[in-house]
Amino acid sequence: MRQRLLPPAAGVAVLAWASVASGGPVSGTIRTTTRAGVAPAPAVVYAEPLDSAPPRRPAQVALTQRNKTFLPHVLAAPVGSSVNFPNQDTIFHNVFSLSGPQPFDLGLYRAGASRARIFTHAGTYRVFCNIHPQMTALVVIVPTPFVVLAGSDGRYTLDLPPGRYRLTALSERAAPASADIVSSAGASAAPDLVLDESQWVATQHKNKFGLEYPAGAYKR
Repeated sequence: MRQRLLPPAAGVAVLAWASVASGGPVSGTIRTTTRAGVAPAPAVVYAEPLDSAPPRRPAQVALTQRNKTFLPHVLAAPVGSSVNFPNQDTIFHNVFSLSGPQPFDLGLYRAGASRARIFTHAGTYRVFCNIHPQMTALVVIVPTPFVVLAGSDGRYTLDLPPGRYRLTALSERAAPASADIVSSAGASAAPDLVLDESQWVATQHKNKFGLEYPAGAYKR
């Protein structure tokens, strides 16, 4: 099985896998409902086989800290993957997530250093820095290697071996939406999936202790 890294959209990385089975490309569109004047958040799309266990193909990916920003903003990878968190700033960072089922705290580390985390459980992990509240990212760990990022127009394509799948789309501002599909030889189309981000309101997250950041943290 050959690994293939798809070209990411701006601020987003996602890992997908080429299939050796005689399947075909399954294409579809994510429709996102937002409030007026608000652009949709990047959507991750993945397909879980319904008639067999998904193959396990963990990857090594990175969520970089640079200019007090996580790059990319959204990272998706199969369960079991190792995510590296290199610090490419000239200052200290403390990466953490309170999200279940696998919260983590990488502690304080300096410029040029890196910490890693192996994600053994699927989940959506909101990632922050305990020093710089403006730093946010989303790590999406999925139970299948068939995962892709929808384009800014909502369109996507997944190369799937023949079979039945449950297709799921999600973003950091909306609950997941799913539909069952069938992949066969040749190209096929999936039904539209709709994400509702119209109720999303930006809020300030807490630090790793569950407390408000000190006022000075926003100036660091």
